[in-house]
Amino acid sequence: MKFQPLEALKAYVAFPSVSTDPNFQEGMSKARDYVTNLLETLAFKVESIETECHPILLAERIVGDGYPHIVLYGHYDVQPPDPLELWDSPAFQPEVRDACLYGRGAADNKGPTIVHISALAQALERNPNLKLNITYVIEGEEEMGSPSMPKFFDLYADRLSKADYLIVSDTGSPSTDQLVVTTALRGLVEIEVRVQGPNSDLHSGIYGGAIYNPLHALSEILASLHNSDGSVNVPGFYEGISEIQEWERAELKKYPQELEAYQSMLGVRGFYNPRGFSPLEAVRFEPTLEINGMGGGYQGEGTKTIIPSEAFAKITCRLVDGQDGADIQDKVIATIKERCPNAVDLAVRRGCFANAYSVEPVHKTLSSKSNFQVLKDVFNITDSAITKHFGKPPLYLKEGGSIPVIADFKARAGLDSIMVGLFTPKDKLHAPNESFDLGLMNRAIDAFCDIFLSIGENDS
Repeated sequence: MKFQPLEALKAYVAFPSVSTDPNFQEGMSKARDYVTNLLETLAFKVESIETECHPILLAERIVGDGYPHIVLYGHYDVQPPDPLELWDSPAFQPEVRDACLYGRGAADNKGPTIVHISALAQALERNPNLKLNITYVIEGEEEMGSPSMPKFFDLYADRLSKADYLIVSDTGSPSTDQLVVTTALRGLVEIEVRVQGPNSDLHSGIYGGAIYNPLHALSEILASLHNSDGSVNVPGFYEGISEIQEWERAELKKYPQELEAYQSMLGVRGFYNPRGFSPLEAVRFEPTLEINGMGGGYQGEGTKTIIPSEAFAKITCRLVDGQDGADIQDKVIATIKERCPNAVDLAVRRGCFANAYSVEPVHKTLSSKSNFQVLKDVFNITDSAITKHFGKPPLYLKEGGSIPVIADFKARAGLDSIMVGLFTPKDKLHAPNESFDLGLMNRAIDAFCDIFLSIGENDS
């Protein structure tokens, strides 16, 4: 029976597979079972690897020694659907509107997973004897930071390392007719800061003017972490980062969005230009330090005249090639401690960190990689297939987001990644009314079918 991508995606999105909430265990299990069944119909042998939280699917279709071998990566978990009242249709009742499928996880990452599986089905229908070994890793904890993947690599890195490279579609493109092959992902560092003042909230009239307010102290610390141009004011923060190559700037100039349109889309009055980088350059080329949340004191309606006893802030840094996560975490924490006023106590919680990942599109650069020819072939194959089915070649761009597990595939199994973006800004990832464009989906299936066929036929 011919594979029906839209029906498969509808069924997959209907499972509420929210990894962070124990109330969605049934949805997680059903999503996992569903994608297992899809792969088994394509003659994959599927193992469910138990973890302390949600199992990882490890599927293989091995046809023989000496043939090209790819690893595909995806995740079956999704973000929580809240706030539910902002959805135009229920988050887990997928609905087609305006040539898009709406539902939580439609674009992140169930749509791209169905693209890959549909393309494999199509390729195997055209060539049942395709000389291509395929391993598919589909985890259930990506939206909670992939905590089980390190132990997975402890057990299976050697097995994965026998492949040639990784193929991923968990990145973005600017529009449905201009795809991007992502060449870098930023790393991530998490820090939480807590400032303690008096041993309880105090009356601001009786004690105000003498007590160092923890919110004031925290605000001083946080304000000191940036310069007026938006660059990070932490000693050594930019040491060792890689220089931007001319071909990278040239690719970015082809990006089909002007700064004014970008500003209008975001609804902001202006931008920083950190260290002289334009806004469109900064979000791809520069490391960052962002205050993700802060709080303390009274948050309810009206006024409560207190000096709060404590205040907190949550900070993350996005890292670029050449930075080390542990080193940056140390430097930021040391700076915060140095700038903390003596009249308050400071507590710092170290969160997780992950290093950046980058890959050279070797058909555009003079690479010294040992697997130069293998990467050159797959970049050329990918470029040709996207050009054929989308009417123009892909752009090769760094991305500001982080997928820590991609760096782990490189560090632990030696696999570079071919990252083809299949979601666009209009898809509203992690927000109400997430969607996946069905026209893009169909063209992507055809493109990936050609990619898989060409890799399998390029076994000489």
